[in-house]
Parts: sequence; structure tokens; C-alpha cells
Amino acid sequence: MPHDLIKTTRDGVIATVLIDREAKRNCLDLPMWVALGEALGALSADETLRAVVIRGAGTEAFSAGADIAAFEHERGTPEREAVYGHELHNALQAVRGCIHPTIAACSGWTMGGGCGIATMCDFRIGAPSTRMGIPARNLGIFYAFEEIDPILQICGYATTAEILIEGRVLTGQEAHEKGLLSRLVADGTVHGEAQALAERIAQGSPLSARFHKYAMQKLRGTVAISAEDRVREESFAYTEDFRNAARAFLAKRKPVFEGR
Repeated sequence: MPHDLIKTTRDGVIATVLIDREAKRNCLDLPMWVALGEALGALSADETLRAVVIRGAGTEAFSAGADIAAFEHERGTPEREAVYGHELHNALQAVRGCIHPTIAACSGWTMGGGCGIATMCDFRIGAPSTRMGIPARNLGIFYAFEEIDPILQICGYATTAEILIEGRVLTGQEAHEKGLLSRLVADGTVHGEAQALAERIAQGSPLSARFHKYAMQKLRGTVAISAEDRVREESFAYTEDFRNAARAFLAKRKPVFEGR
């Protein structure tokens, strides 16, 4: 269902998901988590897209994470915890499972669940003023296996321990050095660079981008590569995009990719 604080816009083949709660550093309550999952699910089903940018309103925060003020009525009983955990899991996995390349524009505070959203993306653009961390220890809560996994995959055991156990909040420079940010740009340019990256991705073959994203997720996971995956891997020689790109290369002209 549409939500007035989770807004999806489209510019050609690039979609932007805006967490629009600037007054509260773009923190998310339960209905917003639900809406985020639904938004990413809908975008993933749209094969005419080529990239998705996720950003927060303003420049102070990508997202400060979950709305702790809402915990009183959203959590606290086994029944509520089950619902909350289910919807949070669905939202984060919808980000991670999106078939299109995803870019998190990590301007400012990228904390807790906000850091979780960012680590589910393929690219994370930040600046020296970016702050990244997960203060779970301060709340006496713990992250689920599926939420810890991408952090561990991205920056390794030692840094994951710093974030989750020590509770360190990393500066943008530190986050970049430790691999949590894939790119560090000047303060005030994060949103522009995220859009520019999406545009560069959109110039390439969408089929190639989707397959490489899928393949990397397979290879870094524990799920075996299936016979169906091998067929998919070998099918690129039969796509129109591949044939057109080969002709363009021989003719020394730029290929036009149509996603077929």
C-alpha cells in the first residue's frame, strides 16, 4: 500500500526510494518498514528498470534506523515481536533481493536499521560526515543472522565485531577504509554521486548487471549453484543485447541495450 513517508519516483530507467521523515532523521516505524518492503518488491518485479537509489530526505541522515519511540506500542510482547521481526526481515530482504543494482546514498547518520538497509544494497556512497553504526548493545537487542550476514561479508569479522559488540560508530573515512562504504565523496555530493552512479550503471546491459548481481550473491552464500543457474549463465550468447553489443564493438560504435 502507498505510504506518505516512503516515496518512490522514477526518472527513465532509474527509480529512487525516498525515506521522507527528515524531522526524525528518517527513522522508520513498523508501517514504514512494511512500505519499504513493498516498494522494493514492486521495483524488483519491474524489468524495465536498470538501477534503484535509496536515500533519506535532507542531508543530515540516510536513516537513523528504527523509530525507538514507537517500540512501546509496536513491540514488547511475543506476538508483537513476531510481527515486527517478520516485517523487518521482509523489508531488508526485499532490498537485498532486488534484481536491479541498488545504491544507498548514505548522507549523514546511517545508523541501526538504516545501516542495515545500506548494507543490503550493492553500493554505498558516503562522505566524511557520514556516521555508520548499529547501537544494538545499547538497547539490549540483537541482530538476526540474515542482518549480520551482509555486514560480515562486506567488512569481515573484526570490523563486524567492532560494530555489533563494541558498538563503534564509524566516521565516513573509517567506514570507507573498512569497506563499509564502497565510495567516499565530498560532503554535500552524496546524492549527486549516487544518481550519477545509477546513470552509469543504466548505460550498460541490464541483463548483464542482473546476472552478475545474482552470481555474486550465489558465490558468497552457502546455496549450491544449480543446473538451472548454469543454463542461465550460458544463455547470454543467445540474447539480443549480446548480439547487438558484438555488432556495435565491430562497428566501433556505442551499443544500445534493450534488456532482451
